[in-house]
Amino acid sequence: MENQTNSKNIILNYGLYLGIIGVFIHLAFYATGTLIKFGWLSGVISFIAMVAIIVLGIKKFKTDNGGFLTFGQALKVGVGIAVISAVITTIYTLLFTNVIEPDFQNQMMEVQKQAWLDSGMSDEQIEASEAMAEKFSSPVITIPVSIVVSAFFGFIISAIGGAIMKKTEEEQY
Repeated sequence: MENQTNSKNIILNYGLYLGIIGVFIHLAFYATGTLIKFGWLSGVISFIAMVAIIVLGIKKFKTDNGGFLTFGQALKVGVGIAVISAVITTIYTLLFTNVIEPDFQNQMMEVQKQAWLDSGMSDEQIEASEAMAEKFSSPVITIPVSIVVSAFFGFIISAIGGAIMKKTEEEQY
């Protein structure tokens, strides 16, 4: 492959697009007052956006690369887009939970406690669950976990997209 496209700009641009879309989706649900009630829907919409942007990024790379794409290139582009997006949304989440809505974690915990009560958990079980949830909600844990989870889903999406869109120069002959 003599004229190979640089993936860096595609990864940065599409990662930025996906990060901004994720932030916009979150802010739209927050502004409408439905973030706590329909947080799951925000996640679904964000995942659909992730699939679309990663596929578009891989397709753009393939187009810029003369119509050729290896499986490894697809993985590199897709996971790169997912990680850049995760960094952006993680920074936004820290800003949101510490500046914009510092009481958000407490509001979410109250909703979760009610769900535990409704499911029949005892007070001791709820207290233990709450203590565990607080341990796992610290930025030291949530930041790396969110980046790794995003990279994992980026890998899965890229692997599927790369397998479908793969076209090497050797296959042309």
